[in-house]
Order: sequence, then C-alpha cells, then structure tokens
Amino acid sequence: MWFLIKGTFWFSLVLVLLPFLDPASTSTLERGPKVDVGDTVSAATEAFGYFSAICIEKPDVCVKGTETFVALGHRAREGAKIAYQFLDQQFAEPSDAVTTGTVAASGQPAIDVATAEQAAAQPEPIFNRIPVPEKRIEPKASVVR
Repeated sequence: MWFLIKGTFWFSLVLVLLPFLDPASTSTLERGPKVDVGDTVSAATEAFGYFSAICIEKPDVCVKGTETFVALGHRAREGAKIAYQFLDQQFAEPSDAVTTGTVAASGQPAIDVATAEQAAAQPEPIFNRIPVPEKRIEPKASVVR
C-alpha cells in the first residue's frame, strides 16, 4: 500500500514538473493561479499536525484505519497474485515449462511430470483464456508472386 502512495506522489510530481520543459505552456501558466511555496509548506505542516492529532483525540479512528489499510494491503496482494497468474497464463511461452529426463517404462504412456506437478500444486484460475490479438502480417510480406 505504501508503494501506491509513494508512486502516486512521484507521478504527481512528474506531472507538475513537465510544463517546465515545454516553452509553449509557459504563457498559459503565467495567466494561471500563482503558488507561494512558503504558504504551501505551512499548510502541509498544519495538515500533518491535524491528522496526527486525530490519533491522540480519537485512538479508535486510528485503530480502524490501520485495520482497513492492512485488509486493503492483503486484498491488493491477492489481486496482484491473480493478475500475475492471468498474465502468466496469457503470455507464457510453451518453452517456459520445465521438463525432466525421466523415461517411461515400456508399455506405459509417458506423462509430463512438470505439468502434473503444476496441476496438483496450483488450483485452476477462475477466469478462462482470453484470446489475445497476434502480430499483424506486413502487407508486402503476405503477397507472394
């Protein structure tokens, strides 16, 4: 969860700093509202002090907030795991499977040990395979003369 907060902060900072790289946006920003750095820092300090005082005045709010963030963190971790399994199922190469050098006994059909172990270890995901568009064929390459 902390990663998302830090990521949002840095992404916002990049969006704020991008207009400094474009000379055309300078004239647009000159007509916009002005920001005083001292007032901004003062307001941020007071807001942090206010939020810190909430935990002193009402500790049950901080306890519930902590429980909520922990539950959201667990859900986010589980969601990331599901997304990883989905992407792995969609984009994994057939050569990614590990094969062993076992030889089947005569008269018995050979089984893929790696596939059998994976099937036994991991439950089947809830979602079905979604077709993914393949790379387009170049128009000149498709015409054979």
